[in-house]
Amino acid sequence: MTFYQAQFIITELLMTTMIVHVLNYSGFTKRQKVWYLLTFADIMLCAAAEFAVHSGSYKPSMAVFLTIITVLQFSLSPMLSVCFSGALGLENQHKVAWIFLVFNLVIEGSLAPSGKIFYFNQDGYFRGELFIIYEMCYFLSMVYLVVGMLLAGKRFRRRDSLTIGMILVILLAGVLPMSVFKVNVTYMAIAICACICYIYYNDLVQQDIKEELLANQKKISDMQTHMISGMANLIERRDLDTGRHILRTSDYVTLLARLCRMHGVYADRIDDHYISLLGILAPMHDVGKIIVPDNILKKPGKLTEEEFEVMKTHASAGGRVVNEVLDGVTDTEYTKFASDMAKYHHEWWDGTGYPDGLKGEEIPLSARMMAIADVLDALISERCYKAPIPFDDAILVMKGESGTHFDPKLIGILLEYRENFRAVHE
Repeated sequence: MTFYQAQFIITELLMTTMIVHVLNYSGFTKRQKVWYLLTFADIMLCAAAEFAVHSGSYKPSMAVFLTIITVLQFSLSPMLSVCFSGALGLENQHKVAWIFLVFNLVIEGSLAPSGKIFYFNQDGYFRGELFIIYEMCYFLSMVYLVVGMLLAGKRFRRRDSLTIGMILVILLAGVLPMSVFKVNVTYMAIAICACICYIYYNDLVQQDIKEELLANQKKISDMQTHMISGMANLIERRDLDTGRHILRTSDYVTLLARLCRMHGVYADRIDDHYISLLGILAPMHDVGKIIVPDNILKKPGKLTEEEFEVMKTHASAGGRVVNEVLDGVTDTEYTKFASDMAKYHHEWWDGTGYPDGLKGEEIPLSARMMAIADVLDALISERCYKAPIPFDDAILVMKGESGTHFDPKLIGILLEYRENFRAVHE
């Protein structure tokens, strides 16, 4: 196999592969697909024409045929830059393509019979005295390609000048051997550059899509946070003590989660994402109180048994409200996390809590942590029905309820780091 045969086969296989990929890739618009297909087909045709001329099988009887395909090659090769610019998204490239094609066809076609640009004789192919015309057209097309790449690159947030520079180096490496060593690897170099450009610019597209998705996710996350804050504010407007309570408990439960992770307590479940969810969703734990009548919620004295039963309904109601509000707006993990805290933060470790009488680790971890933050703040804060108790007394009360009301592991963290919680309180 000769060198020309090898490079021809490689070029044709490479471009066939790219055409198959374009046809099966769903990430392009119809217009982009057409431009990419024209680019790769153009390279295949020009490489085939080049091979026919330089394959070593020339016969004088083929002179007319080879002249025709060489005119086509010299007319089509400058169009590669226009086709690829169209694939990169530049507007009105079809008009430029027609200008390039007609101009080159007229020049090449009119001068071909005289042999001014190229000619064939008994010995084969030779350059004419005006071959520089084709070289200038080819050079201008390469300049057009570079300008097109730079213009297309402005659409992207991230650009890699090194990649564009290396593409130019490869193009030059494909042209220089022909000029210096009379070895023609131009179209193989062009084919390689086309593949690199294709991969490079599609990577830019994917990066922009990724960044856009991340930006949209942040907008959604911010919207969720504002919605949660809005619901918390509704509660605050009904009961200022409860309103401040939901903000303080968010700080307590976040601190508790961080300390647990630091000391390997439930470390298999507590990570940065978990702590983030706790902090964001903690304000919703008392959202069910929105259904409790004011005469019970704001009663200055102790609740009667019947009133307490009504108050207890806020837990189940909170779970329902969260599901109704967040369903379809957030993912299931987000909704379940918030629902668990709202519904189960009054469950007790020994199973005597409400609404479902869950026991031990049947109670979701988020709700067990929320219970500690909830009770701690309730004890040390003034309420319409009670005065606050000192922080140290509150810690002793909660220590006494370890294993009955509270998860012993979590109370252990509270006791060991009481000063950290005191600092948040103060």
